[in-house]
Amino acid sequence: MLHPRHWDALLFARVGRLPATPADRWLRRLSTTADHGKLWALIGAVFALRPGRPRRAAARGLGSMAVTSALVNAVVKRLFRRVRPDLVTASTERALRRAPHTSSFPSGHSASAAAFATGVALESPAAGALIAPLALGVGYSRVHVGVHYPGDVLAGMALGCGVALASRHWRPLIGDRAQ
Repeated sequence: MLHPRHWDALLFARVGRLPATPADRWLRRLSTTADHGKLWALIGAVFALRPGRPRRAAARGLGSMAVTSALVNAVVKRLFRRVRPDLVTASTERALRRAPHTSSFPSGHSASAAAFATGVALESPAAGALIAPLALGVGYSRVHVGVHYPGDVLAGMALGCGVALASRHWRPLIGDRAQ
């Protein structure tokens, strides 16, 4: 049986060999829009303008994202220190203007995206369903622009989902409180 890093490198190489399309520019923009949680903060701010379920969804999503981001960047990346993929493989249409300098594992962008989307979905399943494709797009974009291996993205998403789900322990959902 082959090592998971073999599959990681194989998938990464296959994505890198995809032909150039107009989607390259949009995926690069999506990736950079999610830098430092800006995309999720904007969506959360829009949700927070409405009282009730949307505001609770914003609070849980942004809180989950903040905890996840701190955990990934202050702890997990320092433990694993995985070297990022060689940026030479990324075409100029795909490559980011500035290469990230942190370690590759796990993907912080993917972790934040999954934490926000899962946190929102816990409070508002309909809103979470609308945000989930965007979160998945952010994760894929990190592989597409050549700064993460697919395993980095999957691990980040798993970590983000886990933190959001654990938030039920510290702040129960409205339905959980009634039981």
